[in-house]
Amino acid sequence: MEPGKAGLGKVWTGTAGLGEVWHGEEHGMARQGAARTGLASQGVARHGEAWRGTWYGTARRGEAGRGFCTFAVFCPPGGLRAIGCLAAGESLDVDCVRGTWRGLASLGMARSGKARSGKARNVARHGIDGSIKQFRVAKLYGFLGLKRIEIEEAEAGDIIAIAGLPDISVGETVCEVGSEEALPLLRIDEPTLQMNFGVNTSPFCGKEGKLVTARKIEERLTKETERDVSLKIKPYDNESWTVSGRGELHLGILIENMRREGYELQVSKPEVIIKEIDGVKCEPYEELQIECPEECVGSIIEQLGTRGAVMINMSNVNGQTRLLYDIPSRGLIGFSTDFMTTTKGYGIMNHSFKEYRPYGIVAIGERKLGVLVSMENGKSTAYALGALEDRGVMFVEPGEEIYEGMIVGEHSRENDLAVNVVKGKNLTNTRSAGKDHTVVLKRPREITLEYALDYINSDELVEVTPLHIRLRKKILNTELRKKADSKKA
Repeated sequence: MEPGKAGLGKVWTGTAGLGEVWHGEEHGMARQGAARTGLASQGVARHGEAWRGTWYGTARRGEAGRGFCTFAVFCPPGGLRAIGCLAAGESLDVDCVRGTWRGLASLGMARSGKARSGKARNVARHGIDGSIKQFRVAKLYGFLGLKRIEIEEAEAGDIIAIAGLPDISVGETVCEVGSEEALPLLRIDEPTLQMNFGVNTSPFCGKEGKLVTARKIEERLTKETERDVSLKIKPYDNESWTVSGRGELHLGILIENMRREGYELQVSKPEVIIKEIDGVKCEPYEELQIECPEECVGSIIEQLGTRGAVMINMSNVNGQTRLLYDIPSRGLIGFSTDFMTTTKGYGIMNHSFKEYRPYGIVAIGERKLGVLVSMENGKSTAYALGALEDRGVMFVEPGEEIYEGMIVGEHSRENDLAVNVVKGKNLTNTRSAGKDHTVVLKRPREITLEYALDYINSDELVEVTPLHIRLRKKILNTELRKKADSKKA
């Protein structure tokens, strides 16, 4: 793309080709002459002699064709998301957002023609049932930089939001009445992992969070599905829901956002979504691509080998080694933390869903070592923690509030061990012949949300509050838990 000008405003300072998005001045915002408030995002210039969009053809104002490339745009404040796709016909390929101004709106890029506020439009639902539904554009919104503004008219290349149809969904096409040409459906990777989100049932419920009820949690999850097209939820029981997503990071971001918003909840260990295809139990496989320094290749290959991954290709470019693997989704659980540690932060990892294959017999994802579980309620003491240090690694410090069933450390053996971390030293009138010494404790292991989700087993939960992240057993009572374990054995 050659440098050019739109009126008095400079537009292009770089190049944009197929599949590329140009980030120019004010995110590609150009105006006609000196002050026209026309819309342009990510290198889309309006009117005058400016090139129309990230165009690798020769179209200008008044012309429309199939020369646009598909790209994603910046998300303005308020949780708006957009995926733009361009082609001929007066149409708009939409993504759905929940705004604070007029409820649900369709957000996307106009492919050609014009859109006007108050004008009738059709929605082609070829991705759902193939029907055509007519509606009237109640409000039309555009974006000036990062600001959302109300406009009366928009043209091809504009990023716009249309309010007026409450039940519109992702991938549907907004068309001119009488010329319904549905655009190709957007390919959205299906969920591969699921977790159970539930109301916090620990003894500390309601002490740290503001939003703790089942109704509040369900409303928040439902709201998230309206903005996140790859997230699915379904009821598990009266006070918990099964949430399916694209991976640990996807679900972890949702949990962290809810925690910062004041929610209290408990979540289970991530599990892959198993399907039965032609009577065969199948699990999702993903294509994993890794780039890492040469000195880390051996350790990475060894780790992936224990997780059921199969190497497809290996190449070396400028001192960086590129590895291509097919790996079951359950083999990726907990791998990102080990990967960052092994590569010291110099590695790059990317994975995408590939297909479902017969379920493998390799045991992946379960923790080998047992845990130390509190058998009493109260505050932890240095005296009790000092006596337990030989048993394993502690997760808590002296003075922390503890409840029965809470995981307070990692056992050095494979079995779980019930311990008392609230026991204090007995005080008497008798003077001790020996000299008391100050207890010096090792620093406890820091528990982060990412680490906690990777660490827990299927019989454990992560308690998430605005102030703390705790590990706990599903069955808190020590005696009941021992009986349940004996039945499994």
